[in-house]
Amino acid sequence: MKFIELLFEGTLWNSRFVILSAVIGSLLAGFTIFYMATVDVVILFQHAFHYADGSMTEEARKVLHDSTVSHIVEVVDGYLLATVMLIFSLGLYELFISDIDQAHGSKASSKILVINNLDDLKSRLAKVILMIMIVTLFEEAINMHISQPIDLIYMGGSIALIALALYWSHAAEGRHGGDDSDMTHDEKTEQ
Repeated sequence: MKFIELLFEGTLWNSRFVILSAVIGSLLAGFTIFYMATVDVVILFQHAFHYADGSMTEEARKVLHDSTVSHIVEVVDGYLLATVMLIFSLGLYELFISDIDQAHGSKASSKILVINNLDDLKSRLAKVILMIMIVTLFEEAINMHISQPIDLIYMGGSIALIALALYWSHAAEGRHGGDDSDMTHDEKTEQ
């Protein structure tokens, strides 16, 4: 009976390795989005290179300027989404498989990539997703055509809600100690 129990528990414990499919898939998706955003930057630079062209009319220059700003916001959005996928992939690996030794052992490594529990992963993902929402709102605000006074109220309300979300996320970070959990008591007191 003990043998069957050990065999079952071993199988159950090793079933956590199924998470590697999500880790690898998320990592590949992140790399794909990084690649696409970088290609967008190269194409954007090629188009923006013509901005100083003397044969360009003022109206064409204005259209190029506005489309360039809009595309830059899209690129930032792409990089943020790729970052979400990277953090998600590293977090799943640390939670279910093993700690990443390079992330914990080096003083130069970013602490945002060190995931200690599910709340850490949720918190880091929520921060990046909030930033994606802010960038998306900014992108929509750039392309928004105000036709009625109520449109201004809607835009102001959305900005106020985003500001409130940022305030709450910052306040919650302060309540839980933020990212300074690896600081000593004396270092925290100095701040």
